[in-house]
Amino acid sequence: MKILVIEDEKLLAESIKTLLQAKGFTVEVALDGVTGAEYAQMGIYDLLILDVMMPGLDGYQVAKRVRSKRCATPILMLTAKSGVEDRIQGLNAGADYYLTKPFDTRELLACINALLRRQGKQVDELTFGNTALDLETCTLICGEKSLRLSAREFDVMRFLLQCQERIASKEMILARVWGYDSNAVENHVEVYVGFLRKKLATIGSNVRITAVRRLGYRLEVEEG
Repeated sequence: MKILVIEDEKLLAESIKTLLQAKGFTVEVALDGVTGAEYAQMGIYDLLILDVMMPGLDGYQVAKRVRSKRCATPILMLTAKSGVEDRIQGLNAGADYYLTKPFDTRELLACINALLRRQGKQVDELTFGNTALDLETCTLICGEKSLRLSAREFDVMRFLLQCQERIASKEMILARVWGYDSNAVENHVEVYVGFLRKKLATIGSNVRITAVRRLGYRLEVEEG
């Protein structure tokens, strides 16, 4: 699971990042609203943790901008404001839950898990065509045949399966799998797509990773 923390207090942002990474989440941080909105609108995150009071764009504006792009990623809003009107404003802006600072880390984790469950993110496997990806063992399965994927192969395959027939651009895959701060380039995506194509063929999968010229990749089921 990949989480974006949009929080201008660097110490708090890093402490949340450390906490969530210890729980197995992949976490990226944006320290202002403008950058956070740009990242969030990529649609590559499973959850957004969003502070209200920030420079550039405040949390309400970020949430509205994200929702205006029809991005349904769950939003957990953090704020020192505890008034009813403030909570209503946050929810009306597009937040799914509103957590008041200071908060207990156990409450934060409980909110995150509840939002992910509500979105159907906590599943054991992803399927497409005659093929499944076991999320616990990082294994591609087709009938009686299976192959274990490397960590990077797994991340690329999982993202493609989440997109399914929708096109995933190379930029989105790079951001999702390697992260915004990585030096990875589009060729890295091409290499791992090549690895995955070979593994899908090896297990007899009817799933094909199709290149869409100048746009990216999408999954298709081969007929017959």
